Amino acid sequence: MADDKRTKSPEKPKVAKMDFFSSGEEEEPEPDTGETKELLIEDRAAVAIDLNQSRIAKISNLEGLTQCESLCLRQNLIKKIEGLCSVPTLTDLDLYDNQITKIENLEALVNLEVLDLSFNRIPKVEGLQTLTKLKKLFLIHNKIHKMENVGHLVHLEMLEFGSNKIRAIEGISTLTNITHLYIGKNKITRIQGLNTLVNLRCLSIQSNRLRKIEGLEELVNLEELYASHNGIEKVEGLEKNVKLTTLDLASNFIPKIENVGHLAELEEFWFNDNKVSSWDDLKELESLKKLATVYMERNPLYYDSEGKPDPNYRRKIKLALPQIQQIDATLFFL
Repeated sequence: MADDKRTKSPEKPKVAKMDFFSSGEEEEPEPDTGETKELLIEDRAAVAIDLNQSRIAKISNLEGLTQCESLCLRQNLIKKIEGLCSVPTLTDLDLYDNQITKIENLEALVNLEVLDLSFNRIPKVEGLQTLTKLKKLFLIHNKIHKMENVGHLVHLEMLEFGSNKIRAIEGISTLTNITHLYIGKNKITRIQGLNTLVNLRCLSIQSNRLRKIEGLEELVNLEELYASHNGIEKVEGLEKNVKLTTLDLASNFIPKIENVGHLAELEEFWFNDNKVSSWDDLKELESLKKLATVYMERNPLYYDSEGKPDPNYRRKIKLALPQIQQIDATLFFL
């Protein structure tokens, strides 16, 4: 999440923190009416083409690029996907931050492995029928309401649907090779439909409308779970997730640390901005010998009797958990 001082970043995009009951609606940016430029490529033998922020409005003039594998047109003014049929050699296409409203005209790109259509204006997932070699698909910050038309992409390893308008996890049960799934900042109310994703290592479902941790029983290879900024009220449902190294449950409504003592591989425990008031709760973490980082700030135990940050807060945690090397943003050098 934005302004997070932790060393790991679960989400690719940097998005603002969203209130649990926020609609997540954002204003449309003002249309750019300035001068545009033509897409011109001098080296027809180029393997990689990078034309970021070039004010290009149309994809054209790609004929003769017989060796091109990577085309990056980030942060331009492109409104339509077109003109790509002459470059079937592409394995990586980046159209991040344009003005695209429809996924179309990609049929010829049968060798594509990475497709980034993030930060556009796309309302529906479609037009991916022939892209069966895709390994990474980024659809962050569009206007997508439904997870659909990706079930045939069985080679996908990474799927990013963050910051859309999705209400349910669906349509991905066939993606058994996926290792990273990012669906943060949507309107999802339940963790479901993940039972077949047995190779999943990272699940980011931050800033949704969850009230319960559930549906993770079959994800025995899960190593990172990011579920901050939801409405979760209890730590539960993690009995089978013994490979977890990072557990992010910050900014929920959880009053007690429990049901994590069996997570022997846990290294990062992010639990700030919850409702924990008892120091005895830290006993649940005592047996976790690999635990190196905890975030507990802005829980009730963080404050003294006058409602001010307790000056002994970090010392108390360090005494209770001597294995800890970092408390919130503070590193302890051993």
